[in-house]
Amino acid sequence: MVKKAFYISISFFLLLVGSSNAQSLPVGMPVLEDAHRREQLLGHTDSLVSFTIRPLFTGSIEMDKGLVADTVREDDSFTKFSTGGAFANGTGIIQLLPATLNHQYNSRIPYGWNDGSMIQAAGDQTQLILGAYMKVGPVSLQLKPELISAENKDYEGLPTDHADIVWAKYYAAYFNVTDIPERFGEKAYTKLFWGQSSLRVNFDPVSVGVSSENLYWGPGMRGSLIMSNNAPGFKHITVNTTRPVQTSIGSFEAQMVVGKLENSDFLPPEPNRTYQGRSLYIPKDDDARYLSGLVLTYNPKGFPGLFLGASRTSQVYDKNMGTKAGDFFPLLQFFQKNDPSEQREYLSSFFFRWLWKEEMAEIYGEYGHNAPVKLKNFLLDPDVTASFLFGLRKLVPLNKRSREFLQLGMEFIQLQQATVPTLGGWYTSSKIRQGYTNGGQLMGAGIGPGSNLQSLNISWVKGIKQVGFQFERYLHNNDLFYQVVEEVKDYRKHWVDMSYTLLARWDFKNLIASADFTMARTMNYHYVLFNRPPEYFVPGWDFLNYQLKLGITYRF
Repeated sequence: MVKKAFYISISFFLLLVGSSNAQSLPVGMPVLEDAHRREQLLGHTDSLVSFTIRPLFTGSIEMDKGLVADTVREDDSFTKFSTGGAFANGTGIIQLLPATLNHQYNSRIPYGWNDGSMIQAAGDQTQLILGAYMKVGPVSLQLKPELISAENKDYEGLPTDHADIVWAKYYAAYFNVTDIPERFGEKAYTKLFWGQSSLRVNFDPVSVGVSSENLYWGPGMRGSLIMSNNAPGFKHITVNTTRPVQTSIGSFEAQMVVGKLENSDFLPPEPNRTYQGRSLYIPKDDDARYLSGLVLTYNPKGFPGLFLGASRTSQVYDKNMGTKAGDFFPLLQFFQKNDPSEQREYLSSFFFRWLWKEEMAEIYGEYGHNAPVKLKNFLLDPDVTASFLFGLRKLVPLNKRSREFLQLGMEFIQLQQATVPTLGGWYTSSKIRQGYTNGGQLMGAGIGPGSNLQSLNISWVKGIKQVGFQFERYLHNNDLFYQVVEEVKDYRKHWVDMSYTLLARWDFKNLIASADFTMARTMNYHYVLFNRPPEYFVPGWDFLNYQLKLGITYRF
C-alpha cells in the first residue's frame, strides 16, 4: 500500500498555475538531436540549455528563424515538425510526430550501441517508429511506439572449446552478474515497445508524468556512465524541468525518476555447463527491480557556457525495498557508509560541459563511482571503482556565407577498473545479478563492463547535412581479461576492435536520411590466440565484421 500511495501521490505533485509544451525531442532522434547541439556552438540556440539532461523539450530549444532544416523550407525550424490541428474550441492541439524507419545489418557478429530498443544481433534488423502528440491545457499525451524485427541469426559466440577455467571466469565475472544475453533466443526476434511515449501534466517550467522514454544524462556523445539510449526506455514516473530555471545564482535543470526494470528472460550460453563438478550457471532472482534516479545540472551566474552536474541511481529488488519514505528515494547523500548488508546497488557521477561559443568548441567530461563511498577513501584513492569519460568538439569555418564547417571531435571512455575489481566492475552486481540492465541491455555506456573506447571523428557539416569519417578503438572487458590471464598466463590476448566508419546525414524538404558504413576488424575475439611456438607475436581469432545502418525520417 505504501508503494502504491507513493506512485499515486507523486503524480499530483506541484499544483501550480500555467502550462508548458511537453513535446520532446526523443533521445537519439536521427540527425536532429546532434544538429541542435552543434548549432549551440554557433550561437544559434539558447546557451542556457546544457544538453546534459535529455530528452529535450521543444519549448527549450527553439531556433532562430534563419536556421532552417533545408533552404527549400525557409519558414521552418529544426523543431517544427507538423502544423497539426486544434480542437476543443482551440484549447487543444494534436499533431503527427515524425515517422522513422531504421535498418541495421551486421555481417558476422553483433556490433554497435546507443540504438535503444534494437537488440544486439547479427544479420538484418529493422525499427519502425510512428507517433502522435496531443495536448489539452496542461495535460499532454505523446504516443510514439517502436516496432523491432530482427533476423537474429546464429553466430560464433564464446567458443565451446575454450579452456574450462575461461568459461568459469566468464560466468563468475560476467554472465552470472549481468543480464546481457549472448543471443536473444534462437529464432527471429519481434517485439513492440511503448518507445518514446509519455503522459504528462505540465506546469511551466516543471513536468510531472509517466513515461517510457529513453533518458540520457551527462555530456557524452558516444556514451554516458549512468544513463543512455543503449537499452530500451524503462517505464517510470518523472518529475523534471522542461527548460533551464533561472535564479539569482544561475540556472538549473533537473530530473527525478522512479521506475521498474525488465529482465531479458534469455539464458547465457551453455547454461548446463559444469566446472569441477559444479554448475557454472546460477539462476537469477526474478523479483521485480526498481530504479530511482536523480540528475541536476547547474550553470553558475557569470560563467556563460559552463555546466556542472551530478547524477545518481539506486537499484533494488522489490522484496528489499523497504516501506519508509527514504527507501523509495535514497539518493540525496553521495558519501555514505560502506555497509556489507546493504541490498541496493548505486551508481554516481559528476560531470561538466564547457561551451566556448567564440571558439565554436566544447569540452566535457564525467567521473563516476559504482560503490558506496567514504569521503576519506575517495580523497586517498579516487580511481578505485571509478570510471571516466572525456571529450571535445570544435567547428572550423570553411565558408561562413554558406555556413559550412569542418567538425573535429574526440571522446574517450574508460570503464576498466584501476585494479582487479574486488568490489565489482561497472554495471555488474553480485547483489542484483541482472546488473545495470533493462531488457537485456546496459543502460549506461554500451561498450560494457571493463571496456574502454577511444573515438575520433572528422566531418563536413552544413546545418543538418553532414559527411564524415569516424575511427574507434574498442577494448573489450579488460576486467575479465586480467582474471582470465591469471590462469592461462598469456598477456597477449587483449580483445580489441578497430573500426572505421563512413557516415552521411542529409535533408531534403520533409525528409531526413542517414547512413553509416562500418568496417570493424576484430582481433583476439573472446581472447582466443592461436599458439605457434616459438613465435611471440602470433595471430589470434581475427576477422572483419561489416555493419550498415540506414535511417529515414519523414516530418509531417
